[in-house]
Formats: sequence, structure tokens, C-alpha cells
Amino acid sequence: MKYEPAPDLLKDRVILVTGAGDGIGRTAAKSYARHGATVILLGRTVSKLESLYDEIVESGGPEPGIAPMDLVQTSAAPMLELADVINDRYGRLDGLLHNAAILGKLMPFETYDPNEWMQVMQVNLNSVFLLTRVMIATLRKSPDARIIFTSSGVGAKPRAYWGAYSVSKYAMEGLAKLLALEMANTSSIRVNILNPGGTRTRMRAAAFPQEDPLTLKTPAELMPLYLYLMGPDSKGEQGKTFNPDWLAG
Repeated sequence: MKYEPAPDLLKDRVILVTGAGDGIGRTAAKSYARHGATVILLGRTVSKLESLYDEIVESGGPEPGIAPMDLVQTSAAPMLELADVINDRYGRLDGLLHNAAILGKLMPFETYDPNEWMQVMQVNLNSVFLLTRVMIATLRKSPDARIIFTSSGVGAKPRAYWGAYSVSKYAMEGLAKLLALEMANTSSIRVNILNPGGTRTRMRAAAFPQEDPLTLKTPAELMPLYLYLMGPDSKGEQGKTFNPDWLAG
């Protein structure tokens, strides 16, 4: 469908974006701020978050928050601290975009390094569980909250040699669907999955080094879908999987 978000679609909403320093996460954070949201920028590299903060403020958006966090190393404790800060400062959380992920190496399962497997699963699945778990109470304080889980084509259907990345996304989709079922009749939280498909990002380039990036869509082209799922117009959506075909109608 052709979706044209209202300029003030996300006015007064507080939205946490993981992996905000690069790629789709950075573009989504700017897009959410442009439509009125106060965005909390979670990422590993402080300099990237600070430059994004400056861009948002200079463009006239609401002042963002910065939440430096290395999801490879983190545990529940710093996430609980972040939830407390959000509660104290904003009183609620209206949206959570799970965007952060790492690819890991593409190789046969029988030669996959166990340490790398654990690292990919930590970022792509375990930290997603932890962050969602600690933020649920804060999200419940919103009258119209959203959680978006970012998946992949190899999450819907595993692909040979994609190892921990494929398995982590496959498991994350199960987590999202379980949560959507539990939230459906017990809260105003809407939970959905977004598979952006082939997009011009550094991760895509690492996975497909021979691919011409100019044949891929840019993160900006996906933003109508990201805005739809984070805003009030998606109130009727729960437990669904969306991909760029939605934008084509």
C-alpha cells in the first residue's frame, strides 16, 4: 500500500532504537524524530550516537537520549538501569525497535566456531529477550505502545551456511510471535516483525560482497513501513510479518 505518514505521526512518543549508530537503525531514528518522537539512541559506538544526536537536534527534532551499550557484553543489569532512567525521565516508553544485529561468519555448521556462535546469539537473540523483558513494564505505561522485531529472509526459512545468524533470526521470530499472543488481550502493546529484505547496508555488503549495492533499496525507502508499524495507524496489526512488498501495495 502507499502509505503517507502524517508529519506529526509520532508527536510526544518516546521510542528506543537499538543499533542506532548505523544503517537502518540510524535512518529510522532520524525518521522517527522527524515525525515528532523523542528517540533514545542505543548503540555501541558513542561517537556515532553523538553525531546522530547532533543531526537530530540541528534538524529541529526533539532532543534525543543516548544509551551507549555493547550488546555483546551486556547483561540484564544495565538494561534495568536504562528502564529506570526512561521511567524517571519520560514516565513511559511508546516504542521499541529491535534493529541491532551482527552477521557472524558464513560457513558450514560443522566448522562453526562455538565462541562466535554464542556471540551472535547473544546480540541477535538473548539481548533482544533481555531488553524486551525489562522494558515491558515501561511499555505498558503507554496507551498505544509498539515493539518491532527486525528479522531476515533467513529467519523465515533457514539458509545453508548462514549458521548462527539464521538460527538467531528464526528463534527471534518465534519470540516475537509468542509475545504478540501474550500481549494481544492483556495490553495495548502491538508486536510485529519486519523483514527489510535486501537493503544497502554494511551488513548486506559483508554477506554479499559481489552484489552491486546500487541494485538494492536504501534504508530511507523503507521508512514508510517503519513509521506505519511504530505509529497509531498500525493499531490493528498484531503478530504479523511485514516486508517491503507491503509498500508496493
